Parts: sequence; structure tokens; C-alpha cells
Amino acid sequence: MLKIIITASKATLCAMLLLWATVAAAKNTIENVRVWPSPDSTRVVFDMQEKPDFSYFMLKNPLRLVVDINNTAHRKDYPAIEKKHQIVDKIRPSTPKKSGSTRVVFELLKATKPVIFSLAPTGPYKDRLVIDLYDKSDGQQAQNIPKNRVLETNRDIVIAIDAGHGGEDPGSIGPSGTYEKDITLQVAKRLERLINAERGMQAYMVRSGDYYVKLNNRSTKARKRKADFLVSIHADAFTSPQPRGASVWVLSLRRANSEIGKWIEDREKHSELLGGAADAIRDTASEKYLAQTLLDMSMDHSMKTGFKVAEEAIKELRKVAKMHKRYPQAASLAVLKSPDIPSILVETGFISNPQEERLLKTAAHQEKLAKAVFRSIRGYYRNNPPDDSLFATIKAQNPTRHKIRRGESLSVVASRYGVSVGAIKRVNKLKTDTVYIGQVLTIPNT
Repeated sequence: MLKIIITASKATLCAMLLLWATVAAAKNTIENVRVWPSPDSTRVVFDMQEKPDFSYFMLKNPLRLVVDINNTAHRKDYPAIEKKHQIVDKIRPSTPKKSGSTRVVFELLKATKPVIFSLAPTGPYKDRLVIDLYDKSDGQQAQNIPKNRVLETNRDIVIAIDAGHGGEDPGSIGPSGTYEKDITLQVAKRLERLINAERGMQAYMVRSGDYYVKLNNRSTKARKRKADFLVSIHADAFTSPQPRGASVWVLSLRRANSEIGKWIEDREKHSELLGGAADAIRDTASEKYLAQTLLDMSMDHSMKTGFKVAEEAIKELRKVAKMHKRYPQAASLAVLKSPDIPSILVETGFISNPQEERLLKTAAHQEKLAKAVFRSIRGYYRNNPPDDSLFATIKAQNPTRHKIRRGESLSVVASRYGVSVGAIKRVNKLKTDTVYIGQVLTIPNT
């Protein structure tokens, strides 16, 4: 009897040692799993206690992605996938290849390209394992799309609207916990509604929900939709709560020389890391792409157009909001670097300022901001419509008239409308450059 008891005790001890060894081997833990859907990809994020050690492989018939996370306590519960997901059907656990590890299976709905990487702690997050699943059927790259569109008749002017941040990247966080990504999307949707209600204009949302789009891909997506203009919506922040007011930014090919400009550039790099671009620091493809096109006249045109719209945007925003800067500011920002799409970045206010944070959360103020941005873009394209657009047809049928105000000269009027002094003189049969207050001039089409 004593021998049986001793044998049983040994068996119990062995089982306990085996259990202890399994737990000891599983040093890491999956603390949470988050799923972010977007129209052409799905991102799954594993919040880890420590840096993950992982491997993966694909299976066919049916399509599956299998991810093994070594030295990690096995997890059985995973979030259900909503029907709006177009890539992932189900996430489920499976028997791990060895004890003390976790195996996760992604049941897929279509051919998928997986991009899997770990991220070090940054911002509000600890270590993470990020799994990006891209739809293989959406593989056409922007460089394969011809730059020159086929001329149509009376086409809409396409305005791409980029709501800053999203998904993993909350952007700046206000004193009361407001996420910048939520404010930017709300303002962007209001701007979208105004543009789509305007005859001859059409809006395209770079992101329409709470998911992240790589910074360099934002202008690429706009290019795929043959956008005429891109406006990126943000809510500013700073290290102290005092700064407040809206501002408008344009592309600079040099490092920003203002303190706020350097802060914004640094935030953009931080945004890439939060959003999960593991190669953000090493990826110089966009810089090479930009360098190869600097000699292209389209870059010069894009920057000039962006600056003119920025000036108009400041004029409109001053009517509805306090301005942090009264002139367009310049910084080297990835979202503005498409060589053939004029673009601006609008900082709607400082979310780090308690009073401005409360204001940015109100529907009334968001609507005022959206209307100001809309009026500035519409005003520019009414005066400078693309030749094949409905705006150009309307302008030809209804020539622009300008009434001379105090302090205006012929050269000032010509610069405002983007035409030459000679063209104005010919249309109005002027023999000299002299104009007088109250004189009405016909502005020729550009």
C-alpha cells in the first residue's frame, strides 16, 4: 500500500513539474486581439506582454493563414468577424505545434497577401504582433495608371479627402480623452457631403472608417481615383496646452524651420509607427519617387496650386475660427508629396487646448470648418477649372466678372485669377494698365 501511495505521489509530482515547465516555457501572453477592417485589407493586432517570436504559412483548399507564436500561453477566445469584412471569415485557435506556444488560424474568403511584423512599444501600446491581410485582386499600383486622363466632356472635379490617422493610430489625444482620428473623420464626412452636393464636383474619401492607411498610400489612393486635388484634415497638438487656432500647411521640400512645423513632421513619423509601418524609417521609395519627378513640371504646378488654395482656405477659415497662423505654413509631409496632385493639410485647431478640444467636438463648429474648406476649394476651381470639366463649360458660358476695389491694380487682379495682364487687356480692350475703383472687368478663361 505504501508503495502504491509513493508511486501515486511521484506521478502527481511529475504532472505538476510538466505543467510548471509548460507555463515557464510560455513566457509571453496575448493580452488582447483587435480587428480593423478597411475596404481593401484587414488588420489584426495582437497586444503582447513582450516582443513576439512568430512564424507563419499559408494553406489552400480552403484558404487559410496559420500563425504560430512561440513561448506564448495558449489563447482560446478570439473576436468574431463582422459580415462587413471582405477578407477574413473567422479567426480561431488550433493545436499548437509544440507545448507552450499558440497557433492561430485565419480562415480567408479570397486570395490574400499577408504582411506580418512585430512592433515595439510606442504611444499607448505595448509590444504588438500586426497581421495585415491585403486583397491580391487589388494589386494594381498607382504607377501603372497613366498620369494623363482620357479627356471627357463636362466631367466632375474629383476632390480626395484624407481624414488623418485612424485605426491603430489615434493621432493626438485631447485633455478629456478625445481622439484626433475621430474629429478628422467627422469633419471629413461633412466636407464629403458638401462636395457631393455641388454640381460638377465629386468627393473621394481616402478612409471612410476607423482604420489606418499608410501615409504614402494616401496620395497613391487619391491618384488611383484620378483626383484633381487632395485635402488632408487634422487637429493640431503641442507639448503645452496654450497654443490654439487653425492653420493650413503646404509641401516644403526642406525641413520645416518653425517649432510647430518640426512637431508636425515628427508626429507624422510617429503616426507611421503607430499605424504599423514597420519599415517607416527605412522606406525611402517615396523619396526616390519624388526625386525622379522633381524635374516634372507637374510638381511645380501642384505646389503652386496647393499654395493658392491654402491662401483661399485661410481667408475662409478666418471667418469661422481663430487662426494660429495667418499665412500658409510649409513642412515636408508625406501625404502632400504626390507630384501630380495639388494638396493641402488643414489643421482644424489644437486638440491639446482644452477650450479648442471642446469646440472641435461640436457638430456646429465641425460644419463651419467643413464649409470653409469647401468654399476655398470650390472657389479656386470655379476660377481655374480643368478644360474637360463641367466647371469649365459653366465658366465659358458665364464669364467671370471682377469689380476693382481700392488698392487693386491690373497685375493684382491677373495674379488672383491666374491669367496674364495682357489677356485681361485684350478681352476688355484696354490700351493702358490703368484701372479705377468700381470698374468691372471680364476675366478670360485660363
